[in-house]
Amino acid sequence: MHDKQVRRRRAVLALLVAVSLILLTAYFGEAHSGPLHSVQRGIVTVFSPIQKGASTVLTPVRDIAGFFSSTFHAKDRVAELQAEVEKLTGQVASLKGAQIQNNQLREIIRLGDNIGISSYRPVAAHVIGSDPSLWYDQIYVDAGSDQGVSTGQPVIGERGLVGLVTDVTADQSTVTLITDHTIEVGAEVEDGVGNVGVLESQVGNPNELVLSDLPTTANVQNQDLVVTAGFHYGKLDSYYPPDIPIGVVSNANEVTLASSGQVQVKPVVDLHTLDVVEILTKPHPGLTTASLVP
Repeated sequence: MHDKQVRRRRAVLALLVAVSLILLTAYFGEAHSGPLHSVQRGIVTVFSPIQKGASTVLTPVRDIAGFFSSTFHAKDRVAELQAEVEKLTGQVASLKGAQIQNNQLREIIRLGDNIGISSYRPVAAHVIGSDPSLWYDQIYVDAGSDQGVSTGQPVIGERGLVGLVTDVTADQSTVTLITDHTIEVGAEVEDGVGNVGVLESQVGNPNELVLSDLPTTANVQNQDLVVTAGFHYGKLDSYYPPDIPIGVVSNANEVTLASSGQVQVKPVVDLHTLDVVEILTKPHPGLTTASLVP
């Protein structure tokens, strides 16, 4: 039974193919006004309104399909552009960070040339963290004992003194900033006389320092530069080499100076934006160091 159905279907298919070939041959062989051409024109005439109507009906469907296709494509493109923007933003941030570090290193080198710190064996280090406390008293750098760093060594930034190394591991160090209450520095005012005092943090204002123990008759003016004084007594020296800029006098009140020998000093280094520093690993070659820190 199945074989008969297969043979019947094949016979019908063969007949349809034969008829199609005959019609095609006759169509292309007859004149334009022939009967087959007339039938074709009749069919077109009959179905043309239907085709037009169907096209009109389906136009919104095609528009909707095109809208969704365009929307999906746009979303994909937006995602690609966002990824590209994020990548470029990261590159810009990296370049800006590198530029900031390069600028700071350039300033440190210029400072080193001015005060001659090459004999102190400076070691460059990146700032990798900071004290989370409100007063921001410490930073952490990526150089330690493996690079010759030890406690008690002074640290400079792009324009002047930053602080003192107070803790060291093999590859990391803690630097206590000059704005910390435990740090005191022997400082000199470049006022033409060279008045010397002790510089320490101002209570309640971590962005200002106080230079005390000045002569009450000192003629200190606002904007006078304050530098490390250093001191030498036999084989004892200060932690800090002389002539490293620390700050500028921000408030030289005559009454306060005459009564207590104090002036206010603003640090020359922005301690909140440090990216790179240099540690003076041999601040006093051949001499024993003595601290001004209590």
